[in-house]
Amino acid sequence: MRTVVVTAIGSFSADIVIKKCRENGMRVIGCDVYPGEWIADAGNVDAFYQVPYASDTDHYIETMLSICRKEGAKAVIPLTDAEIDVFNLHRREFGEINAALCMSDKACIGLCRDKMELYRYLEEHMEGTVIPTVRLEDADLDEISYPAVCKPCNGRSSQGLRVVGSRQMGGSGGGLGFGGPRREMEGFLGETDPAGYIVQPMIKGNVVTVDVVRSPEQGTCAAVCRRELLRTLNGAGTSVLVFRNRQLEERCRAIAGLLGVRGCVNMEFIEDRDGVYHMLECNPRFSGGVEFSCLAGYDCVTNHLRCFEGREIERDDRIKSMYIARKYEEYITKVE
Repeated sequence: MRTVVVTAIGSFSADIVIKKCRENGMRVIGCDVYPGEWIADAGNVDAFYQVPYASDTDHYIETMLSICRKEGAKAVIPLTDAEIDVFNLHRREFGEINAALCMSDKACIGLCRDKMELYRYLEEHMEGTVIPTVRLEDADLDEISYPAVCKPCNGRSSQGLRVVGSRQMGGSGGGLGFGGPRREMEGFLGETDPAGYIVQPMIKGNVVTVDVVRSPEQGTCAAVCRRELLRTLNGAGTSVLVFRNRQLEERCRAIAGLLGVRGCVNMEFIEDRDGVYHMLECNPRFSGGVEFSCLAGYDCVTNHLRCFEGREIERDDRIKSMYIARKYEEYITKVE
């Protein structure tokens, strides 16, 4: 039986990833930064390890290599951006122990994790795909379209995002934005390092997430679209509508091909009032709501695994439009 290590098993996508790995006959080793007693899915894996934060890079990589050796793991499935960033810099070490990192190639991840570089690359090859983006330190404050959205270049899950209402207090801003009360740009610049931020015009509309699975060798790429009706503050959908839109699906396939995606990623868009889709970002990992896509007819997890096993992936011709809602459930993890 093949052994796979799944990281961050307390995250939203972990439950379906573990289930699908088991359905594929795999022995699953789970990891998380928190103790097993705090993690419901710690009871659904064959072995569980508490590991350091990925930000403690050397300790984290040393621990993950040790787990792979001890358990005889032949694959690692990272579930969070922070872990993927670290694994992306340490591919050689895992190659030396024959543990495949089930994530896109290094150049693709580098593009996806740098919002400014992603904009430049896609603007060069697919003009008009991404919301107009400028590095904040290079922006002309008088030419910025307010309200504006400021984001860390390598941010994730809306962390560090700020909505800025005007250049100076007393402008047209006001109300609440994604990052809390809107503020003036000059005040924001006084409390942050602009070198690490991008700025974009704020576009109002619905968030649409597309789970995309691509096999570079086969040339097949599947796309599952969903409109997120209710979301948590950090951007995870809890009630969604899965729908078909051939034009958006083809656009996502084209983007995936340009970026060199391998396996499953998720792309986020804003759908404005005119039905135009403005790309926000591409996250090189499973989305928090990847189970929605599985329920709607496309098994993103199994097909992700196939991309790293040299097997053909399925086409996306069996997806059905449907509303899906997520609920939370309580588990007893340990009795004292």
